[in-house]
Amino acid sequence: CSSLAIGTTTGYRLFSLSSVEQLDQVHESNEIPDVYIVERLFSSSLVVVVSHAKPQQMNVYHFKKGTEICNYSYSSNILSIRLNRQRLVVCLEESIYIHNIKDMKLLKTIVDMPPNTTGLCALSINHANSYLAYPGSATSGEIALYDGNTLKTACAIPAHDGPLAALAFNSTGSKLASASEKGTVIRVFSIPGGQKLYEFRRGMKRYVNISSLVFSMDSQFLCASSNTETVHIFKLEHLTDSRPEEPPTWSGYMGKMFQAATNYLPAQVSGMMNQDRAFATVRLNISGQRNICALSTIQKLPRLLVTTSDGHLYIYNLDPQDGGECVLIKNHSLLGSGKMEENKENDLRPPLPQSYAATVARQSTVPSTSTMPGYSEDGGALRGEVIPEHEFATGPVCLDDENEFPPVSI
Repeated sequence: CSSLAIGTTTGYRLFSLSSVEQLDQVHESNEIPDVYIVERLFSSSLVVVVSHAKPQQMNVYHFKKGTEICNYSYSSNILSIRLNRQRLVVCLEESIYIHNIKDMKLLKTIVDMPPNTTGLCALSINHANSYLAYPGSATSGEIALYDGNTLKTACAIPAHDGPLAALAFNSTGSKLASASEKGTVIRVFSIPGGQKLYEFRRGMKRYVNISSLVFSMDSQFLCASSNTETVHIFKLEHLTDSRPEEPPTWSGYMGKMFQAATNYLPAQVSGMMNQDRAFATVRLNISGQRNICALSTIQKLPRLLVTTSDGHLYIYNLDPQDGGECVLIKNHSLLGSGKMEENKENDLRPPLPQSYAATVARQSTVPSTSTMPGYSEDGGALRGEVIPEHEFATGPVCLDDENEFPPVSI
């Protein structure tokens, strides 16, 4: 949640989200028109781009150096791309390709999957916990959970009755949120076990298309936006056990009695009773537009960010104690001229456990027998291990120093 990437008819733009008042443009490229996918690897210089001109081709760039690292072509149109420090995932309608982001080698192709016309999939941003989730059925809301590190199926989660519409991992990859095409109920499951932890009701009056589902970085809040004008933020109340014991009040006593009573009710009834109302809401001044949300901390305060397909970024204050209606504090136009600032995007960093080092590869038709050192995940050269030179771009792009990819601290 430290930067924003947008694709446009003329190319793509990258913005820093370190300030409320000033929207800093980090990079702009007009080399490839009609960009419909642009994914940046956290705050690094690595960006993956797909355009309508070549919808079956993925281009990987080092935007600060202005170089293309590699490009890969697939058998059908690319619908979505997800990446973390360990894996790069390319989702097509009937298959998913998993690459090792360190050298861009193809590790696995998942083909035994139902048609996924929207390219729905989620990848944990925690590379030590690289779980991948995607629809396991075209007719029901089954989630297929795949371990991107061991390259094995983890489990199947019967999440909803109807087909899935949204999936999202929390920052550590220990929880997975889901919504179906009905859009009325949002559920949260433990990972990798798949046990249901929470169930939130977004609304009962009408079906909606949930376009964005996202956790806050501390996993205390879950945000859902749809094609309606209302954004809902739910609070995962019993997330931690470190809270002080509540004082013995009548309401607290009745709450505990109610919670105990639900354990003796039929599952369907107790599930309904455990559903919570939204902790906080936002009413947008638009409706019917696709939007993407994020819960972030900017200038030490919790914010809700909403980006709409018409090219606007709305920033709201979120009261983490009382919730309620969020207050709009800034509206930025993403299609105007942005101020160029190279390093502001590193002010906010996702809480991942260790620094990252990588080299990325270019496929070559002329193999070479010469070799060069490989790179380990902790940033040091692997002694004795060699990687063929033809697997690397000329002058390999090494993201193992602070200038290229700043180390991330918890």
